[in-house]
Amino acid sequence: MSQTVGKTRLAYSRTWHYVDVGTDSRSLGRLASSIALTLMGKNKPVYDPSTDCGDYVVAVGCHDLHTTGKKRFQKKYYTHTTRPGSLRTMTMDKMFEKWGGGEVLRRAVRGMLPKNRLRDKRLARLKTFEGLAHPYKENIVKVGTQSTIGNLPEVQQAFMEAKASQ
Repeated sequence: MSQTVGKTRLAYSRTWHYVDVGTDSRSLGRLASSIALTLMGKNKPVYDPSTDCGDYVVAVGCHDLHTTGKKRFQKKYYTHTTRPGSLRTMTMDKMFEKWGGGEVLRRAVRGMLPKNRLRDKRLARLKTFEGLAHPYKENIVKVGTQSTIGNLPEVQQAFMEAKASQ
């Protein structure tokens, strides 16, 4: 039996998922972990850790990112240029002011992706936006767990024609 049975181009094709962070009731960590799983492709039956088969994720409304406890004021992000004395710290609140909630979400997802050569490629498929407007409206296939493909009139008409021909 061949090892390529079921591993078609359609199985490896990338889907665009839509996440509205502002209306999502999950906190930052839970939201970031589900985004990381989608970017890795763990929701697909052809998942392989050494293959990059993940999907795109468009996260909108990042200015309304929800955190629990006092993380917004106590969590610190560190940067270092490898030069002596160059360690810089920034709280999550300052990061919201300077770069917005998209960068906070991006860093949370980055920490949850595997630390290998595919991490930057996977993270590049995460598109974050502060507001609700984004340029990827035509690409969106899934909103949360709901598929938008089945709601298109062309697809419904094609299904009706297929049923009629049987």
